[in-house]
Amino acid sequence: MLQYNPLQSLPSATELPDSDDTPVDNEFQELIPGLLRSILTLLWKDRQDWFFAIDMGIYYSYTPEIRPTAIVPDGFLSIGVPRRRNNKGRLSYVLWEENHIVPLIVFEVVSQAYGGEYDTKFVKYTQLGAEYYVIYNPDYFKRDKHEVLEVYRLVDGAYVRQIGDRIWIPEINLAIGTGQGNHQGWTREWLYWYDFEGYRYLSLEERAEASQQQAEIAQQQANQAQQQTEIAQQQAENAQQDLELLIAKLRERGIDPDRL
Repeated sequence: MLQYNPLQSLPSATELPDSDDTPVDNEFQELIPGLLRSILTLLWKDRQDWFFAIDMGIYYSYTPEIRPTAIVPDGFLSIGVPRRRNNKGRLSYVLWEENHIVPLIVFEVVSQAYGGEYDTKFVKYTQLGAEYYVIYNPDYFKRDKHEVLEVYRLVDGAYVRQIGDRIWIPEINLAIGTGQGNHQGWTREWLYWYDFEGYRYLSLEERAEASQQQAEIAQQQANQAQQQTEIAQQQAENAQQDLELLIAKLRERGIDPDRL
């Protein structure tokens, strides 16, 4: 007897649009989540149980009679899914292909064209069931009458604002907050990951710069050590010459230095 598999009737990622085809308002909508992803790539280089996407469609429900539409955050992080599903990579994030694992965090970067980050997307991400909703609004927070960074956690089916400059996310043992730094040639405020003690994890550029500075300091210390060695060697040679000169003068006066 054939067993009915309801998943076989659902469309796959290859049959669904990979985004909503809405262009980003500016490059920082991709650079900001891109920085968070690049730092995780360094921190979790040995982990294969996470996936961070930028501007990728999330499909969490499907009705045959209605054309499926995706939620497309500026970025999202899922934990407990394969980092790479195949050699071509994911076209979109389809929950029924991801063992129904909902993204842990969704990110929105507010742009000049208001995108419903504080109202309609609250409803969508609540329906999705994302545990954390991060809204970063560095340029238009006064216009929108909100804070630069707001982090919400889903509690009993509703998002509750988490208070603090850096919000600890125990599921990943990291905090998220703002900070001044350099990324892709831009020195400005960014979103960063922090550890439990408040240490800010560096971007790839900052790590390279720190490594260069450490290399330069090490070279300076090596040069100083070499100089000190050369000075000590010269002093020893001078002392030896002075001793030989003294011995020669004593001999000229008929004094045997070995009997002194």
